[in-house]
Amino acid sequence: MNRRFNTFNLTALTFGFGFLYLPLLLVIIFSFNDSRLVTVWGGFSTKWYAVVLANEAYMEAAWITLRIAALSASLATVLGTLSAVVMVRMGSFPGRTLYSGMIYAPLVMPEVVTGLSLLLLFVAIGIDRGFWTITIAHVTFSMCYASVVVTSRLRTFDRSLEDAARDLGCSPFSAFCQITLPIIAPAVMSAWLLSFTLSLDDLVIATFTSGPGSTTLPMKLYSSVRLGVSPEINALSTMLIGIVASGVLIASLVNRRQERRLENETRAAAPA
Repeated sequence: MNRRFNTFNLTALTFGFGFLYLPLLLVIIFSFNDSRLVTVWGGFSTKWYAVVLANEAYMEAAWITLRIAALSASLATVLGTLSAVVMVRMGSFPGRTLYSGMIYAPLVMPEVVTGLSLLLLFVAIGIDRGFWTITIAHVTFSMCYASVVVTSRLRTFDRSLEDAARDLGCSPFSAFCQITLPIIAPAVMSAWLLSFTLSLDDLVIATFTSGPGSTTLPMKLYSSVRLGVSPEINALSTMLIGIVASGVLIASLVNRRQERRLENETRAAAPA
């Protein structure tokens, strides 16, 4: 029985990973295709990467997208961490249900509704759409994801460490910065990476809140794909996959090193 169950699990896992990663693998393989026909292999070549790097429209869109993603992820992580602290540390307070509902609402809100409501807001208050409106929009929907990630870590945090620091003379703010923040740093970094990825991937909300001169890379790719898939798109997609995979790998290594350092410090501080 257990052998059949293990075989079923292995088969399901194989099909699941194949369904998720086989299309990405095909994109990577055909990005090195010498032929302009994306479905016909014409030999190995890296010329399409040179074509992409020489395309000013793609490079400008990529630079705008990276700036928006980095800025919105940083702001969303700060705001999400603060909201997580309020949710975990403040206990019951008037309006807590409304507060938590407003934080978690973007998680289930359709992107079309979010984008349209933000568009109407920017038009009503007279803000010209562009770089900053896209950044504000991305902070709005990615902050809730950062809050969920940090909240889950804060709920398992040992408050006695903070209490000990305060007994030794630290202020609440100093205790949070010197004790709590380094311990929850892996969760904060995960929240930043998640917010960065969501901003990097967004198309619908950016379409509603963008303006002249603020075309993001997903918008550029979507407009290009409507005219037909080209090898340049495969090469650009492969570059994005490489950037995201490198970021995830670096973050994993940093988090693992941080966890090992904290474990060693805990063992060293423990009484013999």
